[in-house]
Amino acid sequence: MAIGLRHLLPSLIVRPSRGEVARPPALPKLKVRGTHAKDTMTATKEPRPLTRLQIGLVILALACGGFGIGTGEFAIMGLLPDVAHTFAVTTPQAGYVISAYALGVVVGAPLIAMAGATSSRRTLLLILMTVFAIGNLASALAPDFLSFIVLRFLTGLPHGAYFGVSALVAASLVPGHMRARAVGYVMLGLTVATLIGTPVMALFGQALSWRVMFLTVGLIGVLTMTLIWLYLPRDKPAASASVMRELVAFTHPQVLLTLTLAATGFGGMFSVFSYIASTATEVAHLPVVMIPVIMALFGIGMNVGNVVGSKLADRSLLGTIGGMLVFNIVVMTLFSLTAAHPLMLYASTFLIGCTFAAGPAIQTRLMDVAADGQTLAAASMHSAFNVANALGAWLGGLVIALGYGYAATGYVGAALSFLGLFVFAASVLLERRSGCACGNACAAGT
Repeated sequence: MAIGLRHLLPSLIVRPSRGEVARPPALPKLKVRGTHAKDTMTATKEPRPLTRLQIGLVILALACGGFGIGTGEFAIMGLLPDVAHTFAVTTPQAGYVISAYALGVVVGAPLIAMAGATSSRRTLLLILMTVFAIGNLASALAPDFLSFIVLRFLTGLPHGAYFGVSALVAASLVPGHMRARAVGYVMLGLTVATLIGTPVMALFGQALSWRVMFLTVGLIGVLTMTLIWLYLPRDKPAASASVMRELVAFTHPQVLLTLTLAATGFGGMFSVFSYIASTATEVAHLPVVMIPVIMALFGIGMNVGNVVGSKLADRSLLGTIGGMLVFNIVVMTLFSLTAAHPLMLYASTFLIGCTFAAGPAIQTRLMDVAADGQTLAAASMHSAFNVANALGAWLGGLVIALGYGYAATGYVGAALSFLGLFVFAASVLLERRSGCACGNACAAGT
């Protein structure tokens, strides 16, 4: 992530042209809370643009929050037996905590986005990360299973809204031709969590206690709050911001089509990944000790896909989305055809991780088509992502239960990706027939 930020920073800001005369401030200079004395803003109508370093620190702070959220969401999956032992329940019953968190994400994203529609984005991010930090710290101290489930639901509430608002903030800091890349760097926190945060926290959780994992994630939340408070300047909500404007966005067909695209397009990835461990042992006949290698390859693929996909999206937003859906269909089909061969399973698992490349592009597209309802739409992206998780896992399990085997999950993924491609084609066709449904922003992404 640090390497990516270093490449991003040199071109994030456009310097004033030579000879441009700066206007004297109308009022004395005001310090931005938490910045150095030289990082000040004048009380003029337009604040000074942030420096390259400041932009990098803001994006790093937002990505840090994504890392904490991703680690807390996924690390618990490897610690369910320990949770079950602590609360004297079965492992399947312990899995309810995962469902509770996912439900919190789906419910919280739209509700919090609407509630915070008239708040400044800095204030909203601080509130969201405060809830996340307290929720994880409280989860580490949960006295019984019922309270633990309730706490995981509450902790999931800020998840979608945080990523949505973070994407909007990151995109607003950079020139238009680098929006998807900035969004990708925020999402890099989530993908790095799958590669590093999740296995490390799972290891510590198994060696010490699952409570230690949640305590650590809570402290990451506190660190993120501190970084946001220090480096993200104060802002004012748009004068036209309102709950009704956010809701009106969901009357736009393009918003609904893009959310449907996210739910179906990513569903294929989850249909395969949900059963990848069983595919490795039952189909490719790999030893259990190789499952962490399979997981690591998937995580590496997600990070590579996120970085490459965000750069491609800045060149051609629609081209990247359409191209990645076709790529998904090919890779998922390849997975089913070659899952019995260990080397091919390694390769296809990495490539399936790379399908996450569509993430920054779809998130940016959703912000474009939402017009005045960007906060709610951007947050709803992660509700759609969790719908994709549930849909993919359910359909994959259904095919396995019907006797088609674990390898057939790739065909399910290909079918979902094809459905996503159909939705995307309908979206593009509708846009061309009606002109640009989302104004000038759409034109920038085509």
